[in-house]
Amino acid sequence: MRIGDLVSQLNILVILFVLLFAVYYVVRSILKQFRNSNSKDIEHKLDKIIELLNKEKKE
Repeated sequence: MRIGDLVSQLNILVILFVLLFAVYYVVRSILKQFRNSNSKDIEHKLDKIIELLNKEKKE
């Protein structure tokens, strides 16, 4: 095996790992953004429910 073959194989391996990590971080950031928007929606709905319950208690 020549040194050139080894270097080219290592380059391909490094590129593969970089692509895998890039895909992982992109998917992770998309899921994080989706979770944050869902939690804000749920928080807003719970605030509305609490507000309605407080109105009901006053009446």
